[in-house]
Amino acid sequence: MRAYAPALECLYRAYNVPEFLHPDPVEIVRRYRSLREREIVAFVAASLAYGRATLIQKSLTEVLAVLGDSPASFLKEVGASFLRERFSGFRHRFTDGAELADLLAALGSVLREREGLEAAFGEGLRRGERSPRPLASFVGLLRSKMARPSSSLLADPDRGSACKRLHLFLKWMVRVDAVDPGGWSVLAPSALVVPVDTHMHRIGLALGLTERGQADIRTALEMTEAFALVRPDDPARYDFALTRFGIRSDLDMESLLAFCRLPAEGVPPLPPQRS
Repeated sequence: MRAYAPALECLYRAYNVPEFLHPDPVEIVRRYRSLREREIVAFVAASLAYGRATLIQKSLTEVLAVLGDSPASFLKEVGASFLRERFSGFRHRFTDGAELADLLAALGSVLREREGLEAAFGEGLRRGERSPRPLASFVGLLRSKMARPSSSLLADPDRGSACKRLHLFLKWMVRVDAVDPGGWSVLAPSALVVPVDTHMHRIGLALGLTERGQADIRTALEMTEAFALVRPDDPARYDFALTRFGIRSDLDMESLLAFCRLPAEGVPPLPPQRS
């Protein structure tokens, strides 16, 4: 894995920059300066982060039009019936308005009882551990406040899911750089798990970071350990740069894989882009 370090750093410098934010939902998350507002927007954005990036942004914008400029304050003040009514016509792929309202109501309940989502997440955290166990505790808290036992918006860490969207949320809230806005201090970047979706799993298989055919939590942890050989302090560092090649039409996945396999002394300034 360490042989990939020069290429990974080159990709990070080239693509982990604001110019490549669009159409990633973190582009919207970054607009919120208040930590307590940003963590709510980030959680909603990550929960909706399945499907095309442009569709995710569209759905997120629709939700935020209702929640207003202060989503956290809004959710603390309204109830589940009000949210069900306001989002009765909402749909994001498999997610309907009732599911969305259920999750938003649960978030509002947590906010009324605690200072914010960071405090809620920290209740299940032991110093120095990776995020899956406290994440399970955090999800359990949210589920306990939801009317539906299951939801397309909230993965179950106890069932072996990679929980890509939940780990994406944590990455946004914990890391701080030109892309990830950060703000949380309850968890260190070294404790993050790499968000593994179809694109990242394909990269992991191609580069030998995992041999597992299923993108589950074991695969995510395996790939996280591989990236930690390069950056033990920040294993999720390369997530954004690498996944641009599965999201943007102007970046080619095969070019990325070929670039990463080059010997260190042969790494060019950038992988070629589609013409």
